[in-house]
Amino acid sequence: MSDKLEKGPITRKRRSTISGAAAGATLKQVNGKSTISKSNKVSYENQDCDGSSKEKDHALQTAAKERKYESQYVGKLSCHKLQESLLSSASGYSNYRGILNWCVVMLVLSNARLFLENLLKYGILVDPIQVISLFWQDPYNWPAACLVIVSNVFILAALYTERRLSVGTFSEWLGTAIHSVNLATILCFPMFTVLMLDSVTPAGGVFALGVYTILFLKLYSYKDVNKWCREIQHAKARSLSRSLSCRVKEEGRVMCLILGTSLTGLFFIQLLVGLIQQWMVPSIQNSMKPFQDMDFSRMIERLLKLAVPNHLIWLIFFYWFFHSSMNFVAELMQFGDREFYRDWWNSETVTYFWQNWNIPVHKWCLRHFYKPMLKRGVSKRVGQTAVFFASAFFHEYLVSVPLKMFRLWAFMGMMAQLPLAWFVGRFLRGNYGNAAVWISLIIGQPIAVLMYVHDYYVLHFDGTVAT
Repeated sequence: MSDKLEKGPITRKRRSTISGAAAGATLKQVNGKSTISKSNKVSYENQDCDGSSKEKDHALQTAAKERKYESQYVGKLSCHKLQESLLSSASGYSNYRGILNWCVVMLVLSNARLFLENLLKYGILVDPIQVISLFWQDPYNWPAACLVIVSNVFILAALYTERRLSVGTFSEWLGTAIHSVNLATILCFPMFTVLMLDSVTPAGGVFALGVYTILFLKLYSYKDVNKWCREIQHAKARSLSRSLSCRVKEEGRVMCLILGTSLTGLFFIQLLVGLIQQWMVPSIQNSMKPFQDMDFSRMIERLLKLAVPNHLIWLIFFYWFFHSSMNFVAELMQFGDREFYRDWWNSETVTYFWQNWNIPVHKWCLRHFYKPMLKRGVSKRVGQTAVFFASAFFHEYLVSVPLKMFRLWAFMGMMAQLPLAWFVGRFLRGNYGNAAVWISLIIGQPIAVLMYVHDYYVLHFDGTVAT
């Protein structure tokens, strides 16, 4: 044991760790020497990050305390904040449902006052028997009804021509010539009949000419569609077979629908007749003297007074014809496409209104008139003008011929839609454009009505005033 002690000092490796403010710095001593490891630097960097994170936490805590202080005390001291008024365009507020309801209430009240004033002034003028008597004055002399019955001859002529064309007996040139003569006769024959027969009333003339106008449009389409079928060689009845599922319906539900639609149509017809007798006729009669005296202030007053019942009657007529009547006919014929109108009431341009308020006529013009013109190299502007010109012709045809006088008020009114459409589309948009469309409908129609009634009155009842 003493020998071991004599050998001298023994060198031993000793590791010591110093911990303190460095929080993790390590000191290594090897054979009397000390070194600082790389992890020591990382420890110092972590120390800085920990310090900054603590500062951030302290800042967040301070901000939370400030917000809590503001919510508790500052909110009690101030009740204002930066914001726009609701009616300002910068506010972004758009819920005006209450104002819309207010407008409806005001509209009902104002019209109720006018209706009550009318009753107090004129009494009850509604007389359904008077309308029926117009048809029963001479039950053996109904020229308008006879005209409608004769229209079947033109249908049979078109059918016979297409049958000959389908088997090759008629050439395309001959078939086109026969169809052209048939279509021209459809427009001219009832016109000359109405003008030559004094027994045809204006109401009967409008009804007969309306039927012939619809027949003209249908047979023109019938001619074109058959021609297209022959050109593409697909005119086979078997390829157009209908699905039987379309016919499998509950008969009771269909009959209830048809009955309800027919009753609705009859109700609206009586409502239209009653409003015309009670509201429009007195206003029109009282408008004659201001027109004769050329009293412009009274003329404008009568025009505005007539605008309300005229527009209301037009809206009822739209619902009766384009919704009730057309859906009734479509249900009877099992016709599936019931899009007879679109949202024309949201029209922001005049063009959009004319494209969406009468879808059947719009589709006809687009398919058989406008697009064929574009294929022939006609510009869009000229094509649109031609469509308005054709529409103006038929409007004048349905008014002037039954009244047996030609004043071109309807024609000029339709042609005036072209500059109006340009003006609204260029300078007015959104609600302003929609308001312009509504104003043109509310004011434009009674102007034409007063023009025709005045001329008709002067022509038939007052020979002292020059026409």
